[in-house]
Amino acid sequence: MTRKQATIAVRSGLNDDEQYGCVVPPIHLSSTYNFTGFNEPRAHDYSRRGNPTRDVVQRALAELEGGAGAVLTNTGMSAIHLVTTVFLKPGDLLVAPHDCYGGSYRLFDSLAKRGCYRVLFVDQGDEQALRAALAEKPKLVLVESPSNPLLRVVDIAKICHLAREVGAVSVVDNTFLSPALQNPLALGADLVLHSCTKYLNGHSDVVAGVVIAKDPDVVTELAWWANNIGVTGGAFDSYLLLRGLRTLVPRMELAQRNAQAIVKYLQTQPLVKKLYHPSLPENQGHEIAARQQKGFGAMLSFELDGDEQTLRRFLGGLSLFTLAESLGEWKV
Repeated sequence: MTRKQATIAVRSGLNDDEQYGCVVPPIHLSSTYNFTGFNEPRAHDYSRRGNPTRDVVQRALAELEGGAGAVLTNTGMSAIHLVTTVFLKPGDLLVAPHDCYGGSYRLFDSLAKRGCYRVLFVDQGDEQALRAALAEKPKLVLVESPSNPLLRVVDIAKICHLAREVGAVSVVDNTFLSPALQNPLALGADLVLHSCTKYLNGHSDVVAGVVIAKDPDVVTELAWWANNIGVTGGAFDSYLLLRGLRTLVPRMELAQRNAQAIVKYLQTQPLVKKLYHPSLPENQGHEIAARQQKGFGAMLSFELDGDEQTLRRFLGGLSLFTLAESLGEWKV
């Protein structure tokens, strides 16, 4: 029986401890594990390769996204770098959104300049531009929907289908919505990745990433490379992330309601020049969002009609917002 998302988040790993009967999965901080005898390793031998605490949260994340397995990494950026390491070699082409997350753009552009692979940044909402890029026979297509920070939405199913037609692997960055609101693998993606630092953990105390694959053989290859280049997640971060997952679904529901209230308020303010949120009919991809997402999400952005001094006064007048990087935490 397929479990509901809230059930997966709350129940994953509970009552699995056969040694002591711990209800909550314990933290396994050991860096290494003894062999039962000569040439007789246990299920785990070294924590960079595999860790029992990390195993639990990887299974939970894979089930939340409907994947065959997951590989937890030490940051969201290392999750992205892991994917490009596995699927791209010098000369191969990566097609990425023209408005993708700045960290992703910086990574792709920098490594392309060093000859690690080629990259083409494309407006994936422009079908003609997208088809022209796909005609170049890319090996990997990255989709980010909604985009960061302008919340543009693109048709994930369509892009993944077109990518498959030219033999490309498709990967979707699902950080802005989380598995509670969007499941790219069900829409046709081969891979989905997250910065777990954001909504998945939700408490501002973990930096981590994850790659989830539909094909178990791909999961095995991702895990092999993650171990080799040393980007696997630690035990304590795994424990904190699993704790954060327990409340993912209700947190997303409440965050969405708060976002809608803020959107409605900002629509009444003369100082707001432009407002971006997938719930707005004028937002790029609004109709697509209504059918491919399970909600419009909690992220929004807006432009103020004023100069830098106006912006400083505005930010200085906020009392319930933290002026800091990141997103998706309980306090934001």
